[in-house]
Amino acid sequence: MDETKRFVTGLDVGTENVRAVIASINRNGELAVVGYNESKTAGMRKGVPANLTGPAESIDRMLGEAERMGGYEVRDAYVSINGSQILSTKVEGMIAIGTAEHEVNGTDLDRVESVAVTGRIPNNRDVLSVVPLEYALDGQAGIKDPIGMAGARLEMRANVVSALTPNCENLKKATLTADVRAERLIPAVVAAARAVLSERQKENGVAVVDLGAATTSVAVYEEGDLQYVGVVPAGSNNITNDLAIVLAIDPEMAEEIKTRFITGNFGSDKGDLIRIGKEGKGERVFERKEVEEVVKARLEEIFGEIRKKLKAAKYDQRLPEGIVLTGGGAKLRDIDVFAKKALEASIKIGVPGGLGGVSEAIETPEYATAVGLALLAAEDYQHDMPVSKKSGKSFKLGRKGPGLFKKIFSKF
Repeated sequence: MDETKRFVTGLDVGTENVRAVIASINRNGELAVVGYNESKTAGMRKGVPANLTGPAESIDRMLGEAERMGGYEVRDAYVSINGSQILSTKVEGMIAIGTAEHEVNGTDLDRVESVAVTGRIPNNRDVLSVVPLEYALDGQAGIKDPIGMAGARLEMRANVVSALTPNCENLKKATLTADVRAERLIPAVVAAARAVLSERQKENGVAVVDLGAATTSVAVYEEGDLQYVGVVPAGSNNITNDLAIVLAIDPEMAEEIKTRFITGNFGSDKGDLIRIGKEGKGERVFERKEVEEVVKARLEEIFGEIRKKLKAAKYDQRLPEGIVLTGGGAKLRDIDVFAKKALEASIKIGVPGGLGGVSEAIETPEYATAVGLALLAAEDYQHDMPVSKKSGKSFKLGRKGPGLFKKIFSKF
């Protein structure tokens, strides 16, 4: 192994699939993908573990090939977490920090963060991240980074993302059973956003919608910060199951119909019939109208719930950069056409890009979360490096210090 390189791993544990991306960081801070793989997941339900054995075996089996490709044995990873249990909560806190001449330091930020969070998040939830949205110093608001500024009273407004403690613990146990320590748990849509969004989009206002198999996650960014996270407990597998039930076919055939014949631009395909299988040897024929009605009804439900999330966050039709779709569900043909009508916003399909190494094969919507996890791991590593070892290409990273966020993860 090249001792001048540091390796990071993003592990996306989904309900239907588990994916991994292994990347190396050289001494100049350059990131290159060296290994990746995916396989079916067992033992997951609606984004959370239903048992420990299934996910562990899936992770172990999938990582074997990725490790052989990358020539690196994975021992720790940044891991995705999902499910409707993920909440986004706005909090505020205020502390006195000394005289008017006192310069704000990291300890002050830790204290105001602790005051803002304590008592606002229930004891049965783990804090996944604290995103400072704004600081105020002696009444002067709109401050993004108060370090070094002078003042006597420090206030903070933040967005806290949390998940149920049992689900976090069980996910960490599942990865540990596969001999992989979860360094950080990060909401899948937040990781995907890191891989597909630009800083300009985050600054102007944009949402990411991660269309997974069993869940659909929403993340909203504005002024460069994560403003909201929400999860809809339905995904592309619901479409497959609906087709299987209504058409009285097995899920495998229903999935084939969905991927081969369905388009989000309903009514655009010619022909009244859908034929599947070999003629004369078990061929099945379905009316296109009936199939499209089933799919359209489920998509309307899912995107209706997405719009409710955006309205609850007060960002419906308030996103200049529109909405970016990622996840396996984003591969449905012309899904962007349907989404534009349902959400009344500009729509783009988000794919990770700009990576080195063997990255071409994973520049697809379904790999966005795994790539984003690897990028976030690389950013944290770059942030913790001595200044003399950093290059000018180090990744942009939010505040990470000895405060509440670090304390939470130091025990894992």
